[in-house]
Amino acid sequence: MSLLPAHIEGLILDMDGVIWKADTQIGNLAAIFEQIAQRGLKVVFATNNSTRTPQQYVERLATFGVFCEPWQVVTSSLVVADMLKKRFGEQAPIFAIGEGGLMEALTDANLKILAVEQAESAQAVVMGIDRQINFQKLAEATLLVRRGIPFYATNPDKTFPTPRGEIPGAGSWYSIVVTASEVEPIIAGKPGPAMMELALERLGLLKETVCVVGDRIETDILSGQAVGCLCALVLSGVSSRETGLAWRPAIDLIAPDLASLMGL
Repeated sequence: MSLLPAHIEGLILDMDGVIWKADTQIGNLAAIFEQIAQRGLKVVFATNNSTRTPQQYVERLATFGVFCEPWQVVTSSLVVADMLKKRFGEQAPIFAIGEGGLMEALTDANLKILAVEQAESAQAVVMGIDRQINFQKLAEATLLVRRGIPFYATNPDKTFPTPRGEIPGAGSWYSIVVTASEVEPIIAGKPGPAMMELALERLGLLKETVCVVGDRIETDILSGQAVGCLCALVLSGVSSRETGLAWRPAIDLIAPDLASLMGL
């Protein structure tokens, strides 16, 4: 029997630690999502990972028997591109440090991505994880931020999971610019509310009828609570039951994994 209350109509699902760990699915995803479909729940996936595009996530989910459309995937790259477009308008020049997911989101928002040699004319700086980062990129970002140019980051995650363990994430890299400029970035992803707000917009549901499911209390649960959604902590990722029970305000639901939450 599902742990979800009867009034819930939609789910906002984190991915790492909820859907999969590295390249391994958590539970029988095909069966889990069949149960979700039978319950008639609408689903949006929300991830702080800025490196992949929504289409890449759609393709990855399909390999596990989970079929969705690109609009159902909200990444921190999409959120920061939306924030920048709303503040600066189309064709605004942006100095961006990141990978394909961020660059595609900025391009799709009709923002102008500047090469490092053109960085001086940027109206905003945005940083995500960049595995090709170098001193010149960090130096240009620091010069711009110290000059007062608005500073954004896709997400605050200090680490990024790999099969060998945790490696530096976006939060670790932008901390260099923070140290050099003494300016904190505006965060697009969780735990800020902007990602949840965009996910709710995609679902087209009232927040009271949506459950946010995540494995990280300080990002997934905190952002869900910030917008007033029901929140479910699954123990298949990084947070423990003890930590979950001690969290205030209290977490609505705690389950071993997504399958258990859905009553499988």
